[in-house]
Amino acid sequence: MITSTADQTQQPCYVILPRGYEKSNNVDKIPLLISLHSWSAGLEQAKPELEKQAVKLGWIYVFPHFRGPNQTPAACGSELAQQDILDAVVWAKQNYRVDHSRIYLTGASGGGHMTMLMVSRHPQIWTAASAWVGISDLAQWHTLHEKSRYGAMLRKSCGGAPGDSAIVDAQYRQRSPLPFLKHSNKVPLDIAAGIHDGHTGSVPISHSLLAFNEIATATGDRLITANEMKQLSTPQGRLENPLPLDQEQDTALDREIYLRRYAGQSRVTIFEGGHEGITAAAIDWLQRFHRLENGSIYDGSKQK
Repeated sequence: MITSTADQTQQPCYVILPRGYEKSNNVDKIPLLISLHSWSAGLEQAKPELEKQAVKLGWIYVFPHFRGPNQTPAACGSELAQQDILDAVVWAKQNYRVDHSRIYLTGASGGGHMTMLMVSRHPQIWTAASAWVGISDLAQWHTLHEKSRYGAMLRKSCGGAPGDSAIVDAQYRQRSPLPFLKHSNKVPLDIAAGIHDGHTGSVPISHSLLAFNEIATATGDRLITANEMKQLSTPQGRLENPLPLDQEQDTALDREIYLRRYAGQSRVTIFEGGHEGITAAAIDWLQRFHRLENGSIYDGSKQK
């Protein structure tokens, strides 16, 4: 249980330590992985593959509740939920031998939404992050899901529907990554989505593509065009004129890639798949990076 520095409530959190941690006298610092639950889930959502990989790598794995399913004002990207994640990082640093140069963040779906929001609002905390099939614009997502349970959950979280009042509209904006992603360019952010999401899943790939464009605008890199987005957003969408980068081979992802673009140290990938996260690819991305003493982020993969 971690005491919230925002409202002094006790917030639950799961921790998985590397094998032999408590018996070890090793003074080596250990990377910290903060893993975020999905939209309708909370603390009890298991992520067996990610947990297994964290143990295999010898990382400390922390899974905060951050106010649970996104159906209350305290959840869904609120200031309280954000602070719960920040408090979990501080708590882990105080209680374990955390390598401050390797603090990683990942999540899928609602966890992807929160991953993008946290690196945008609190970029100084993270060494690298990986966001899968995340929602970047809550108002836009409400338009798609107005009549589904997701729309109802958004209205409970934000106090109503977009357009109901200026106060409600401000809630949708403040809880969305999109207006803040320009501040994330100091964090290597991996954004990924399956091409079929939005058709067989709940989050259209436009959320990932628009998120990337905010970063590319901030870094001065090439934007994904509206026409390219349109080409990819059909059920069997493909780029008419893919760039060489769009045809990269990625053994960790192990899926066909339809679009891959880079902006600063960040990237976006649209791959053969649906509403899912791929653990091996997320870990491959995160473990490349560590923070140098001067605060800059070093990409070890470029030295291979």
